[in-house]
Amino acid sequence: MNLFAKLKKLSDAFGVSGHEDEVRELIHEMAAPYVDSCEVDPLGNLICSRGKGPVVMLDAHMDEVGFLVRWIEPNGFLRIAPVGGWDERLLLGQRVVIRARDSRKVKGIIGATPPHILSSEDRKKTAPLEELFVDVGAGSREEAEGMGITIGSPLTIYYPCELLREGYATGKAFDDRVGCLVALEALRLTADERLPYRLAVNFAVGEELGLRGAKAAAFRVAPQVALALEGTVGADVPGIPEAKQPTRLGKGPAITVADRSIVVRPRMVGFLEGIARAEGIPYQYKLPAYGGTDAGAIHLERGGILAGVVSVPCRYIHSPVSLLSLSDLEGAVKLVVGFLRRAQELLR
Repeated sequence: MNLFAKLKKLSDAFGVSGHEDEVRELIHEMAAPYVDSCEVDPLGNLICSRGKGPVVMLDAHMDEVGFLVRWIEPNGFLRIAPVGGWDERLLLGQRVVIRARDSRKVKGIIGATPPHILSSEDRKKTAPLEELFVDVGAGSREEAEGMGITIGSPLTIYYPCELLREGYATGKAFDDRVGCLVALEALRLTADERLPYRLAVNFAVGEELGLRGAKAAAFRVAPQVALALEGTVGADVPGIPEAKQPTRLGKGPAITVADRSIVVRPRMVGFLEGIARAEGIPYQYKLPAYGGTDAGAIHLERGGILAGVVSVPCRYIHSPVSLLSLSDLEGAVKLVVGFLRRAQELLR
């Protein structure tokens, strides 16, 4: 299976924060051949590990932004509450998929009032989230409930992952299924190597709700060195000055210097730079100080952990659909594999 096919499987899987079961089962299946053990902690983190000795940790989060059903109207329409950060300008008229109580998928549409019956002023306004509704074709609350929809049912906007053109993939949840794929590929490519430490890979829950899963996993795993893997903000689009573009597509994986959750120690930044130069991997810096990652929670655990971040630039994250360059994804895999082969140098 090629890299894009794996990305498609991960992107298409359902995994709203707090409801990562489908993604976790898929990742468990993909990781199991390359590790000694996989365990699920009480929060739902999937921790896969192999080897013995001091611990080096990789982390990528499984969850994606989405919504919960907060109310079912008597006429069968659904009201929704956000899970994670959404831009309300993007939501009207979008297709969604709802995971019902019995795990079946129910399709719906975020309703939009036709412009023909709006005033000229109303056409210029963004509908606030609390006024939005989802149409599942139900004629009553009882009919919606008969579909398995209840208060708290998770849903997200759904567009299947596909190639936009050769070398460029588009789909949902690249934040952070691309990080999960980088971790899985790093496991696969180093499977036959005896690394001089215990490698623990945490596939985290709840990152979009405040780095929750990674905090608990870092305490449990107790690594000495950690690397968070992310899909990050690619903003090389018209209207954004270059100085305000956190990363750009096609320029290689991004090494974080600082963001809102961590100032990465120069030792880690220099270590990643050295690997990229030695391996001939094009790389860029994620410009400070946008966003945050699980490294923000990890580096504060257990009295402090040396942590860094490697990201894949993705345009339009936290929107219905994202875009990435497969060359950046491949570069991130090479950089993380190089990191694992030399990580013992950071344990000294």
